[in-house]
Amino acid sequence: MHEEALTHQPSPYLMAYTNYQRVARTGLAMSEQFTVAGQSIPTITSGYGVFLILWGIIVSVISDSNSFTSYLPSVAGLALLSSGILAAKIPEKRKLWMHIAATFGLLCALGGTRFFMVMSDGLNYASGSQLMMFITGSIYTYICVQSFRHARMSREE
Repeated sequence: MHEEALTHQPSPYLMAYTNYQRVARTGLAMSEQFTVAGQSIPTITSGYGVFLILWGIIVSVISDSNSFTSYLPSVAGLALLSSGILAAKIPEKRKLWMHIAATFGLLCALGGTRFFMVMSDGLNYASGSQLMMFITGSIYTYICVQSFRHARMSREE
């Protein structure tokens, strides 16, 4: 069905009332795409990336840390921001970029599990960042999995 949409000319109605090129390239109409609070997954990915970049920089400056590890949220954020932008700009490669982004989200969650090893030392900048990475990485990964499931169900219909 989606291959047919790519090979035949659209009706004038479809071209006039939808963004046909985007529908044809992604295989999904905009109304069929998975959203959270009205935002597409690439938009959420870019936003989460910006949040992590700012978090890493601000926490490193506030804590006066000279350690590279305090910037790890920013490194993950840069990868997520890049993936989100590329998924939005190159729809035919969206699946690839979103899987890369989901991998970085999972790495954030896994990296944040270190919080549970150091939580007995009390909450400081480092452990707070680890907890933030665990919580937000887990939520982001959950959203990605739900998006992938939605895409698979949409293809099977």
